[in-house]
Amino acid sequence: MNSAAVSGATGRPLARASLSSGESGSLDPRTNAVGENSSLSLRVLSALLLAPLPVAAIWFGWPWLPLLTGSAAAVMAWEWGRLCRYGDFGETGIVLVAVVLAAVAAAALASPEFALGTVLLGAAVVLWAARRKRDLAPRWTAFGALWVALPCVSLLWLARDEPTGRATLLWVLAVVWATDIGAYAVGRSLGGPRLAPRLSPQKTWSGLAGGIACAALAGWVTAAWLDISPVLPLVMVSAGLAIVEQFGDLAESMAKRRFGVKDASRLIPGHGGLLDRLDGLLAVIPVVALLTLLGGHSVLVWP
Repeated sequence: MNSAAVSGATGRPLARASLSSGESGSLDPRTNAVGENSSLSLRVLSALLLAPLPVAAIWFGWPWLPLLTGSAAAVMAWEWGRLCRYGDFGETGIVLVAVVLAAVAAAALASPEFALGTVLLGAAVVLWAARRKRDLAPRWTAFGALWVALPCVSLLWLARDEPTGRATLLWVLAVVWATDIGAYAVGRSLGGPRLAPRLSPQKTWSGLAGGIACAALAGWVTAAWLDISPVLPLVMVSAGLAIVEQFGDLAESMAKRRFGVKDASRLIPGHGGLLDRLDGLLAVIPVVALLTLLGGHSVLVWP
């Protein structure tokens, strides 16, 4: 099977990626401008409709946050399973979704250690299932279990950290969203040298700088809002997480390039799939969890 082979039984095929710079095929700049404006409008509308869901789930906590996390995890596992099988979900995809849901359930109902063990064992089970079915990319499929489940487990663990869990997660969302907005706005306005042209041709170093600046600003606003002093540690951590967020974006771009597709799915107008929307968050959440573990408490209360 090659990248053009798509099973008709799993719904619409994955959008193929352009082999050129990733730009539209139209040579008329006016046509491209209209297309870009339309895409931007769809992105903004989708973001405005979706953003209240995680904010509300974080605010109200149990059981809404675990339920939303599990739902999102299942969708992302579905997308990853189809990505690694060139649009064909198959039995391996079912195993992947089951493993991810088991990890989320363990994080919500059992200890973090048990949830982490479920993630690692589950990834091994997915690898075994993919090899048993002679999938073309069993390691990539198994990596999806880690890529999706580990951030979900980390998120639910951070939410348990009383009394700062809710504030920590809202700060993380603010940093990730600020990074996305800053990178998109500055990169589109200033342009300049490409950050990783082979992986994501539209990303620029100016966009990265804009994302870092906006993330630092989000950290400063959070510190001021919560009366955190000194503010510099949170500002610096927020700026550093912006780099991690962009790495997550590039990591998923590498996966999509590997399998020759443009988007993980077409679920969200203007964004593609849920993986396309949450790729940066998937990278940031485990790093915040690691910093919390090493520091002994939330980053928000670091001295």
